[in-house]
Amino acid sequence: MALNGLTSPASGSAAPPAALIQDSTDRAFKADVIDASLEAPVLVDFWAPWCGPCRQLTPSLEKVIKEKAGKIRLVKINIDENPSIAGQLGIQSIPAVFAFAGGRPVDAFLGALPESEVRRFADKVIAAAPAGQPAAGSIEEEIKNAIAAAGEALAAGDLNQAAQIYGMVLQHQPDNAAALIGMARTFLKAGEPEQAQAALDAVPEAERKGADYTSTLAALKLITEAAQLSHADELADRLARNPDDHQARFDLAVRYNAEGRRLEAAEALVALMRRDRTWNEDGARKKLLELFEAWGPKDPATLKGRRLLSSVLFS
Repeated sequence: MALNGLTSPASGSAAPPAALIQDSTDRAFKADVIDASLEAPVLVDFWAPWCGPCRQLTPSLEKVIKEKAGKIRLVKINIDENPSIAGQLGIQSIPAVFAFAGGRPVDAFLGALPESEVRRFADKVIAAAPAGQPAAGSIEEEIKNAIAAAGEALAAGDLNQAAQIYGMVLQHQPDNAAALIGMARTFLKAGEPEQAQAALDAVPEAERKGADYTSTLAALKLITEAAQLSHADELADRLARNPDDHQARFDLAVRYNAEGRRLEAAEALVALMRRDRTWNEDGARKKLLELFEAWGPKDPATLKGRRLLSSVLFS
């Protein structure tokens, strides 16, 4: 099937077999992609008529799909007409190609890759695809692996990749707590607390527990609190003029945390404790414990902060 008059270089004007290459919609996504990928891997090409790189990529995709003779299929979705699935997957730029196999998302790439790279990507997806129907539990295992990969992307600062993987999981399991929490953490790092809150609000009541949920909730609370405060430079100036301005030091710690300057935040609160342990009903220590909860027990700033806290409490 030609896209806006484009055809594969290998096919002339002939339309590719509908079973191998087809257009789809948000409404038909489950049947055309999720269910179909139980039989053979499916590449989903998200495109739009105004997208030049999309028009460059489509012929390469179609050529590679036809070369594979049924080992892999292609589904094309116009995001102008079908924005829902693309939005759920967190797609922010096109072309974007997502691979599904065995009823679940397995890989993705962005941009108009050369034909050789498209072929290499398709071969990798085919090689990794399960044979026939997935065994019981295999989908859960793949989703677990996908969430782990998204977590690694998030830790590496690749927010786009993290959001896309979490989005693929949520397309398959909209109430997956780990993916929703991961998406919330991704939004927080992207500076979008309102969307982070929406993701946390979607976590099922029974799943609102555990270290990941509580730390993300604590981090969101701190980010929201910081948004009401003066900028770090203004607070630092106040503190330089009056080192005993405890509120300025406290607020500066909250601001430092919002800017990712975790160790400086911990140091500011410890410095406040050294000056006045009783200020605001031991407010500095309580806030420091909130930071530890938001950062998680293994974060280097938490470990260093706890040592600093111990030096004050037990000196």
